[in-house]
Amino acid sequence: MRVEIWSDIACPWCYIGKARFEQGLAAFAHRDDVEVVHRSFELDPGRTRHDTAPVVEMLAKKYGRTLDEARAMEEHVASTARSEGLTYRTEGRDHGNTFDIHRLLHLARARGRQDQLLDLAYRANFAEERSVFDPEVLVTLAVEAGLDEQEVRDVLADGTAYADAVRADEREAAELGATGVPFFVLDRRYGVSGGQPAEVFTKALEQAWQGRVITPIGTDAAACYADGACEVPQATA
Repeated sequence: MRVEIWSDIACPWCYIGKARFEQGLAAFAHRDDVEVVHRSFELDPGRTRHDTAPVVEMLAKKYGRTLDEARAMEEHVASTARSEGLTYRTEGRDHGNTFDIHRLLHLARARGRQDQLLDLAYRANFAEERSVFDPEVLVTLAVEAGLDEQEVRDVLADGTAYADAVRADEREAAELGATGVPFFVLDRRYGVSGGQPAEVFTKALEQAWQGRVITPIGTDAAACYADGACEVPQATA
């Protein structure tokens, strides 16, 4: 069985959703027979390659909030991430165009190292003080994932390398009706949208394996959307 996951490295719910999916997959009896493929979805495709900004400032501007309110928004997402055992920094992170990252993820898939690079990129973006929008950081991450340094540099230098693959993924997401990420497609018959709880993923895998005619499972879950906006949990009193 194949599971395809559309995501963007800039999306916190993709970071959280990947961890939850992996927990759900670990509880699935046929997990060794599941192929996972990561596909491209840019949250901010209109942003130029070198246009980066601090995440907190970007959130304040996008949602019309003060910087303190934006920091509180980040802290709520961080709390959710930490509940899944993930490290999440609320300060010092950048936001920018992720096209080059997606191109490298396609190279990594061709070399059998896609999941390794994705994990390293998520960790760098959300847990460490390394900007994934710095080409030299991308080279370092790719080499850590097991890719050849010169091949990585050649891909980054050639803006057309794997560009068609990224665009094809994005067209396919639109054809499938995906307006936000993470978006999970199981055997091209069933979709799960958002960072659902692990048990929802396990149930979806079980139903897809059984070959049943199935309907969407689970309530709406937090996600990031094609206009670059990400849902933000509301503070409790």
